[in-house]
Amino acid sequence: MQDQSASTAATGSGTELLDSAVTHLVREAGASVALLYLLPRNETTLHLAVLSGAPWQLATPWNRVTLSAPIPVADAVRHRCLIWLGSQEELARRYPRPALVMPYHFALCAAPIRTGDIDRGGIVLLWPGSHAPQLTPQERDTMTAACHDVGMLLQQAESSGFPVLPGIQPRVLAPPEPPVPEPAEAAAAMEFVRRLPGGSCALALDGSITFLNDAAADLLGIRAADVLGTLPWVSLPWMDDPAVEDHYRAAVIGREQTSFTALRPPDRWLSFHLFPNASGISVRITPAGEPDPGTSPAPRLYSSPAVPSRATALYHLMHLAATLTEAVGTQDVIELAGDQLMPAFRIQTLILMTSAEGRLRIEGRRGLHPTLMDRFDGAPLNADTPAAHVLVTGVPSFYADFPGLERAYPAAGLRRAVAASAFLPLIVSGRPVGSLVLAYDRDHVFEPEERALLTSIAGLLAQALDRARLYDTKDRLAHSLQAHLLPHTLPRVEGLDVAARYLPATRGMGIGGDFYDLIRLDDSTAAVAIGDVQGHNVNAAALMGQVRTAVHASAGAPPDEVLARTNRLLTDLDPGLFTSCLYVHLDLAGHRAVLATAGHPPPLVRQPDGQTEVLGLPPGLLLGIDPSSRYPTAEIPLPPGAALALYTDGLVEAPGVDFDDAVAELAEHFALALDQTMDEVADTLVRYAKRFTPGSDDIALLLVNALRTED
Repeated sequence: MQDQSASTAATGSGTELLDSAVTHLVREAGASVALLYLLPRNETTLHLAVLSGAPWQLATPWNRVTLSAPIPVADAVRHRCLIWLGSQEELARRYPRPALVMPYHFALCAAPIRTGDIDRGGIVLLWPGSHAPQLTPQERDTMTAACHDVGMLLQQAESSGFPVLPGIQPRVLAPPEPPVPEPAEAAAAMEFVRRLPGGSCALALDGSITFLNDAAADLLGIRAADVLGTLPWVSLPWMDDPAVEDHYRAAVIGREQTSFTALRPPDRWLSFHLFPNASGISVRITPAGEPDPGTSPAPRLYSSPAVPSRATALYHLMHLAATLTEAVGTQDVIELAGDQLMPAFRIQTLILMTSAEGRLRIEGRRGLHPTLMDRFDGAPLNADTPAAHVLVTGVPSFYADFPGLERAYPAAGLRRAVAASAFLPLIVSGRPVGSLVLAYDRDHVFEPEERALLTSIAGLLAQALDRARLYDTKDRLAHSLQAHLLPHTLPRVEGLDVAARYLPATRGMGIGGDFYDLIRLDDSTAAVAIGDVQGHNVNAAALMGQVRTAVHASAGAPPDEVLARTNRLLTDLDPGLFTSCLYVHLDLAGHRAVLATAGHPPPLVRQPDGQTEVLGLPPGLLLGIDPSSRYPTAEIPLPPGAALALYTDGLVEAPGVDFDDAVAELAEHFALALDQTMDEVADTLVRYAKRFTPGSDDIALLLVNALRTED
């Protein structure tokens, strides 16, 4: 079965060490489904490592979850808190995307796995929809304890030099083994089943048929031996209906009893009643009367075992459509397409190509043969290749095997790296903008329904790609403007070691007004400034340039006067935007610093011995509000070896996270980096920020270290 192969694919990553912890958690919490995610070091994507209580096929849309995704487990890890969703209504209100794809009744809890200040992953538990609206204290404690124990296990494995890493596919834990009955009990149970009216059938959690009595076989019109081990909607063509598989999904995910009526051709109506538990699903099959015409099922099409069922395909199509609405760049589109399309249609390689200046260009790739089309990268659109032909004509092409592809393009010099392949046009407003190449390792017959689905999906991708390319263009222009308003290099100041970082937000279409500066005043004095103009647009960036120029022009005056002059300028301009700013005058000869703030996040100061504190400066009003505002100053010692960290709020601010706690944690990271250069410290703090608030806001960081005399 696929679940067994999934477990085999994960072997060797060390995730088997987590099996007992997940099994124990499910049992103690009384949950029906568990998903354990790992967050590898220096990554911002959660990987599903262990799955319990559900087949791998149902979890494929959630196999990889970026920390910025609006998904419960991502929020739990990012905000470092437990998230509880007691109903489908609450899930739909807070997380519409997963609610759209999983419209079933269940309760959900997500919690982070952490050790110290290291985020290691997260755990998700599902309960049946009959669960109480609130998480019980015992369930909360069980979840918290499990996250702690798993975190310690991961830490110990890492310390021993063998870190636990996610496999290519998650490990799927086998359901609990039912007790083995005595012979007399087994005989009595079989006799009990025979006496029941109608037919009896049993399904494994993955939907495959494990038992079918004679009465059920008669009602279904088949021999039991022909369907054991198969999926009903595959081996019984008349059951290949999204509604049928949807009832199965509801039974597995929500653990709810459900029933439906289906027509066995030509005119036999049957009623199916599903009774799920942790080990599988019991099904009762009975004759039924013809339903009202308005509720009759739609005509059904045959789906071969090599092709996903209609429900599976529609499930992934709906998920892809929902996720593509959140894609803000070309790489987002490619990643989402790979995550959804490849498992749904059992594709091994995906390549997305576009046209630029009359030539083919590879925009992105995923899978086992990423270099498949490299020789055609840059080829003219009139070249005799399948990708170029599809882009020019707008007509999709499907090849069940490699010889068929080679016969169609004998002069193309195609590599026999794959078997079957599909070339789909990406069409926007009637014009082809690119080609989607799908490749398979085995021969594959493309059924008409699958061709239609793949073509529809290519249309969705084309629209998303068109939006993404527009975003990429605007983003490059916007950030180019902002980069030109920031200093290209910082001046060299004797006695100072400095480092600066600027990271634009990775989501959204705007640019911010974050800025920083280092100003050399004379041989023994310098000034540093950092600020953040309200808003994320061109107006904010333009005002940022004016503020930076004003600070630069006033530099050398006392910090309170620098901020007061800049404030008067901004109120005269009346831009309708406010600005925070922190200005520091450095007296290197006197080993001191004088600071003033206009509503900016507090700086950090680290003493030569590593002791670090958050400086509580006298408050000052934001620039641009009141022309008469005053900005009190504070003086601190800055002995050789001491360092200052100035930053904008994008480094520490995130929804649901206490600002002061985040600043305190940033100070801990700053303190622990005592033996690093300022460039190394800057990289350390940025890595912290990217995992704490991934891509949510612009980040500016300026570090200043007063060098020791022996340096």
